[in-house]
Amino acid sequence: MKTEDIDKNLLAISENGEAISPILPEGIKNYLIDIDGTICDDIPNEEPERMATAEVYPDALATLNRWYDEGHVIFFFTSRTEAHRDVTEQWLKLHGFKYHGMVMGKPRGGNYHWIDNHLVKATRYRGQFTDLVDKEVTIQVFDDGKHE
Repeated sequence: MKTEDIDKNLLAISENGEAISPILPEGIKNYLIDIDGTICDDIPNEEPERMATAEVYPDALATLNRWYDEGHVIFFFTSRTEAHRDVTEQWLKLHGFKYHGMVMGKPRGGNYHWIDNHLVKATRYRGQFTDLVDKEVTIQVFDDGKHE
């Protein structure tokens, strides 16, 4: 799916007769992928001169490009700043990454807890991209009476 086609594929939904945020079709995922330490060497923002020569993780490149070709949405969500956008886009192009966009300025420090009104799934990268598998885990949720 090309970037310009993402909005065309969103499904309009309503709740109580009012339109709410649209969703992707079933089976299509919105992947938000970190850059440093996830698809290449882990480089801190304080050393931007290393960003152009970062070593790519080949399994990340192959997996992300396959997901893109399967029609999933690929966005990079990085702690790099807007000042790093050009070098990052050039590096992604040089290595052949297929993606739809990039969100800069993710908070640094890890320990993320994402709260959203849409379904959110998280996968911690631990050194290798593979097919995703189902696994039962314990998560924290709001005590709103809507969870088992």
